[in-house]
Amino acid sequence: MNQPVALVTGATRGIGKAIVIQLARQGFDVVIHYHASHLLAKSVEVECQRLGRQTMLAQCDVRDESAVKQMIKDVLSRFGRIDVLVNNAGITKDGLLVSMTSSDFNEVLDVNLKGTFNVTRLVAKEMMKAKHGSIINLTSIVGIDGNAGQANYAASKAGIIGFTKSVAKELGGFNVRCNAVAPGYIQTDMTDILDESVRSQLLSNLPLKRVGRPQDVANVVAFLASDTSDYITGQVLRVDGGKSI
Repeated sequence: MNQPVALVTGATRGIGKAIVIQLARQGFDVVIHYHASHLLAKSVEVECQRLGRQTMLAQCDVRDESAVKQMIKDVLSRFGRIDVLVNNAGITKDGLLVSMTSSDFNEVLDVNLKGTFNVTRLVAKEMMKAKHGSIINLTSIVGIDGNAGQANYAASKAGIIGFTKSVAKELGGFNVRCNAVAPGYIQTDMTDILDESVRSQLLSNLPLKRVGRPQDVANVVAFLASDTSDYITGQVLRVDGGKSI
């Protein structure tokens, strides 16, 4: 199998789904990781197969090191390579700091940050052997700017930024790149629950005056996955409609 292979975690909905389908469009065979819903994962797989790509479903909890190890082993058994890793799996458990439980804080860091570490550590070993690869971590503008009511999420996403820069420095000599993408206000299940007043306030601060689409993020990830970006590493690309201006 000579086609490049991309593994995308959290690939069944929203941004993750858009990413894995875009990579399939660009000629990658794809590994569609999911945690809970086999039905959703299967529907994404069908879309990728319609594009003529080889696919694989991979179910595991990214917090579980042994489960992640088995997933990577299965992927290598099937495809023999992993050229691109996109760490997208993540959760939120919002709440003000003074009322946030230790459980809610720890769970968000375990999924978002430790999960990224678990998958990256094992995939990086294979990329180092191949002397080729692109790792793309999904962070958030919340990890850069902070946000009231999201201390746990902000901490996890800020951690991913530091992690990305460190990994880029460690792996650059092996021709392995590591970058992060920081979405802003994107229309997903996570943002659908926001009050209309909150939505209006968010839009008022955006020069582009529109909500981002998952495809907007997927396009940037696909660029970082391609050889077109082969001199870019250790960077955080904001996809935020100009909010940072």
